[in-house]
Amino acid sequence: MKVLLTGGSGFVGGQLAKALVARGDEVVAMVRRSSKVDALKALGVRLAIADLHTGDGVAEAAHGVEVVQHVAGVTKARSEEDYLRGNAETTRMLASVLARQRRPPRLVVCSSLAAAGPARIGKPRTENEAPAPVSMYGRSKLAAEQAAREFADRVPTVIVRPPFVYGPGDLTNLPPLITMGKTGVYLKAGMGPKHFSFVHVDDLNQALIAAAERGKTLTREDPTQGVYFASDPNPYSWEDFCTSLSRALGRGRPKVISVPEFVGWATGAGAEIGSRLLGTVSIMNRDKAKEMAQEAWTCSPARATEEIGFRPEYLLDPGLENTVAWYRTQGMA
Repeated sequence: MKVLLTGGSGFVGGQLAKALVARGDEVVAMVRRSSKVDALKALGVRLAIADLHTGDGVAEAAHGVEVVQHVAGVTKARSEEDYLRGNAETTRMLASVLARQRRPPRLVVCSSLAAAGPARIGKPRTENEAPAPVSMYGRSKLAAEQAAREFADRVPTVIVRPPFVYGPGDLTNLPPLITMGKTGVYLKAGMGPKHFSFVHVDDLNQALIAAAERGKTLTREDPTQGVYFASDPNPYSWEDFCTSLSRALGRGRPKVISVPEFVGWATGAGAEIGSRLLGTVSIMNRDKAKEMAQEAWTCSPARATEEIGFRPEYLLDPGLENTVAWYRTQGMA
């Protein structure tokens, strides 16, 4: 199968490129001139220079492909406009170009649980619930889904929403928690219980590939069709996660300290000020603090299991053991 991949220089996209190549697929990676592409070149992936903001080179990159795996996006930005520009507008550009092809390929959009919004403890989100994002990032990912929907009558489209993604190759999400884990002390945002869903990157990629092969596509008649949550089927408390990570690190039982929510808000505000002064974009900000204040970020993969045969290989304990083993090879754990 010939597959066009966006976001191949990132964490999820880079691991997806490996999975596709291992399957024997012909992979074309759409990259910017500034992208780091050494890992993609080492895989033998063909590179196509294109710009999802202007549309330059997109049609040429997509020529003759059967599937487009759209993983590119932004996870940190200074403003809602920047999030929308990096997530929604790029998705609209991609889908609009695909819609003009004589035989549009199948489009798989890697979205996020943040697009659906938080859950309640004991009630993981399902695809049948109306989205209610609480952050700029979540709203931009939902807007990206809606942008893809605009062209779904011409471009067969499937949406996959992962929760917290971890695994080998992750240089952003888990490393700060590894640092905490080495001390044996973990911080928790808020005084009440917090529950989460997780997915190992290999399992997410299994879901993305299965969605391309077997997923139902978006329709106007049913706004929930063609949308899949991809996660470990078990929700975990924050204490569960910290215990699992400490075990993977070979540490004793962790100490979890609850931090009042206003501290998170203050930390986010301080990080924003610091990033502006330094001319950088911080992953921690008031928007992220709003996400952290929610009681549950959980979802059910039941539909994905039933409709596309999604069966995660990694539950949390073996998944973190696998991930920490990779970090050790990199001198990071």
